[in-house]
Amino acid sequence: MQSPTRSTLHWWGTLLYVPVLYGLGWLSSRPLALVFPQWRPDQVDLAGVVVSLLLLLLTLPWRLRRSWGVDHPWQQLGVVVRPTAGLRAFLRGLLKAAGLLLGVVVVLLLSGQSQWQGQLTAGQLLNAIALLLGVGFAEELLFRGWLWGELELLGGRQRAIGLQAAFFALVHPWYQLPPIEAIALLVGLVLLGLALALQRRADQGALWGSIGLHGGLVGGWFALQAGLISLPAAAPVWLLGPGGANPNPIGGLLGWAGLAGLIVVRRRWWR
Repeated sequence: MQSPTRSTLHWWGTLLYVPVLYGLGWLSSRPLALVFPQWRPDQVDLAGVVVSLLLLLLTLPWRLRRSWGVDHPWQQLGVVVRPTAGLRAFLRGLLKAAGLLLGVVVVLLLSGQSQWQGQLTAGQLLNAIALLLGVGFAEELLFRGWLWGELELLGGRQRAIGLQAAFFALVHPWYQLPPIEAIALLVGLVLLGLALALQRRADQGALWGSIGLHGGLVGGWFALQAGLISLPAAAPVWLLGPGGANPNPIGGLLGWAGLAGLIVVRRRWWR
């Protein structure tokens, strides 16, 4: 990665940058409810998120040139890399996600908590792919790309890796769950944030490995729930994670163990 030649960052700018973009996206999507009255509120909100992402993509190069002092922002963020290196990193991330999900599925099947159904419609498959690419790219660009870079410039290399994982965890809606389940999910999200950061470091700064790992977990778990396996209505929270009928394994023992294993394997990239 290119080393910044100068930095004019301030904490207040880092804290306000994304909320301002999100607010602009939210405001710009409100008229859509009048233009398309058949749209549900969540569809209008999704349109606002899309606009916010577009604003992020448009303004990031300007911000990195102005505040980070870099001449090649997309290379600095790990997006523009050699095609072969990016593809290999992406596939490695996908394989790690598949391995983590396979471990969860095997335990569920062997314990009798789940049954294999193997049913997935074309629409569900496309939705899983959209989640893989969309969520994986957007969140990794935001957290392991922009935010992590700003935190390194503001607080130093060692402190930044923990801070980015903490911010990543806190912005997710873990607080909507009962207290014990909320804490379990929060811990899992921190572990995921650390594992994704170490993945990027192991890939020599390329963002595509963490995109494959993150997106593979999100899209893969959606596909499993959509019809590949059956899940009990009251799966053990301690094992599979909180969420009731739609559990999130990141917050359960299986998710913790898998992510902790990834962190241990990649521990030499912590420094």
